[in-house]
Amino acid sequence: MTAPAHLLADVVAARAELGWRLQLAFAGLHPDSVRGLLEAHGAAGAVRRVTESGRHSARARQAAAVPAPQRVAQLAGVGIDVVFRGEPGYPPHLEELPDGPDLLFVRGRLPSTDPAVAVVGTRRCSAYGRNLAMAYGRAIAAAGWVLVSGLARGIDGAAHRGTVAAGGVGIGVLGCGLDIAYPREHKVLRDQLIDGGGAIVAEYPPGTPPEAWRFPPRNRIISGLARAVVVVEAAIKGGALITAAAALDQGTSVFATPGDIGRDSAAGTNRLIRDGAHPVLDPADLVAELELILGPARRSHSPQLKWDWAGISPAQLAVSRHIPVAAATSLLAQAEVAGELVRRGERYYPTGGEPAAGR
Repeated sequence: MTAPAHLLADVVAARAELGWRLQLAFAGLHPDSVRGLLEAHGAAGAVRRVTESGRHSARARQAAAVPAPQRVAQLAGVGIDVVFRGEPGYPPHLEELPDGPDLLFVRGRLPSTDPAVAVVGTRRCSAYGRNLAMAYGRAIAAAGWVLVSGLARGIDGAAHRGTVAAGGVGIGVLGCGLDIAYPREHKVLRDQLIDGGGAIVAEYPPGTPPEAWRFPPRNRIISGLARAVVVVEAAIKGGALITAAAALDQGTSVFATPGDIGRDSAAGTNRLIRDGAHPVLDPADLVAELELILGPARRSHSPQLKWDWAGISPAQLAVSRHIPVAAATSLLAQAEVAGELVRRGERYYPTGGEPAAGR
């Protein structure tokens, strides 16, 4: 959990090095450049290098020259906090990565102990992929795990909508400043994540536009915050496979959902499975696989549903409740995780009321 925003001023005032690091972050440089400058010159020397040399843009030089107290006041005015690498509040898994960000700008609350799962995929997803991502988001929330994504269009946004709908906690990792609504249509979703006890984070300062070169580096943060990465749909090239590759480099398990061999948006996930990713087929299968890594799912009661029938399939539940089949599948999976239902083939039965195996 991040410290209250008003404490940032005290922390920076007490530690000059943190102030220099904050100034450097506002230069908006590529993460590799930030890391190289800090390693070669230290925090204060890095800021001098940016402001006094002609190697960086005028915008970067001017931004890095603004004193840290002024930046702290600016951040407080827009409700953004900062967590520094090596300091309390910084995500432990990111701390272990050699290329972890030097700091993160945070709006909301960073869960400090709950296991996290990243769900990613293509922006140009199919309706099937979108519904499945939403079902995965619901199932992850029902299990008590945090969902991480890039909050992009397509799979990422659908997964977080599922999390929000199920009352779960999510973290969105942005490739721009936290004050920039990108994509614009996800502004409400961003607010819902924060209101639900989650956060949006970025290593880029407020005001940073969503330039294309900033997105590949943020994928290492998505995988770095999670203990497992799930790719729902992905083409051969794209951010989802970059995230999967980063996860493998970090020693994080990768899961993928198989798809039609003739569909471009399934080519990447099918290749991941061919190369060793764990295949997952539905929300219940995903939760069962994740339990092997994250430990038992939270098995809380689901008061919003009453299982008063003698067995039902997802398709039948979808018809009876006038909801998509993927949403029905997610609800049944949540109830199975909570111990309220058991599955026999394609049908689900109340616990204790299922037929004997083989009937």
